[in-house]
Amino acid sequence: MAIQNNVFEAAFKYKVDRLLFLGSSCIYPKNAPQPMKEDCLLTAPLEPTNEPYAIAKIAGLKTVESFRRQYGCNWHSVMPTNLYGFNDNFHPENSHVIPGLIARMKKTIDENLPTFEVWGTGNPRREFLYVDDMAKACIHVMNLEKDIPDLINIGTGEDVSIKELALLIKDLMGFEGEIVFNTSQPDGTARKLLDVSKIHSLGWKHKVDLKSGLKMAIEFYLSK
Repeated sequence: MAIQNNVFEAAFKYKVDRLLFLGSSCIYPKNAPQPMKEDCLLTAPLEPTNEPYAIAKIAGLKTVESFRRQYGCNWHSVMPTNLYGFNDNFHPENSHVIPGLIARMKKTIDENLPTFEVWGTGNPRREFLYVDDMAKACIHVMNLEKDIPDLINIGTGEDVSIKELALLIKDLMGFEGEIVFNTSQPDGTARKLLDVSKIHSLGWKHKVDLKSGLKMAIEFYLSK
């Protein structure tokens, strides 16, 4: 909150013409109807494990909304889904799901291990957007001249189960062993899918499908 408030204060002081605030899909209620529309914000409790981060993001988008309403600032907010791609954090323990799976599977292959463990049942479903598509979506929104909504979801409108994702990465990386699911570990939220009808109506749609994006992410990691 301190970081974003400093940015808002400086942007207002120096009369920044356009400002785009990036939130996160975790701002929506834990049990929000799927796919999650922008208007479900603040309608029910958040997921407890990421509540502090979500509250900070909600405070930010409400600050942006208030600056626009009170001072006429041309500021807006977008809510991206899970991102992946070039220059991601591939740490085996502290990364998000896609780079974490890629890094750990590479290690499994290098050590010639027969199995690869994935936490949970593999049943939860998640939506993933390639990072270049996200960048293009931001530019698209910044170039809009009028009738820009307060809050816009950015995603693919498509999701995949963690099991399907792991099997796809296994295939792309050529792992010939068995994937096992550690059901003693938590699954987290069952599904997190964004409703992207609003951004589609404004003329933007993602270009990179999941398989193509994963290929590029894997190639980037292996070239490091």
